[in-house]
Amino acid sequence: MITETTVDCPYCGEPFTTLVDYSEGEQRYIEDCQICCQPIEFVVAVDASGELADVTVLRDDE
Repeated sequence: MITETTVDCPYCGEPFTTLVDYSEGEQRYIEDCQICCQPIEFVVAVDASGELADVTVLRDDE
């Protein structure tokens, strides 16, 4: 299950749209910002029914 979501880069603050695949359940991964190229940690949360609950973005150094 892939969904399009908009997040704000924790480095440059610019919003950008990315695809999130939540078919594997909760996960953490690194993806570079499409604007400033800094590494962003994505934390994907899935609810009990398997639906996307939340996408949190963090600086890689947090």
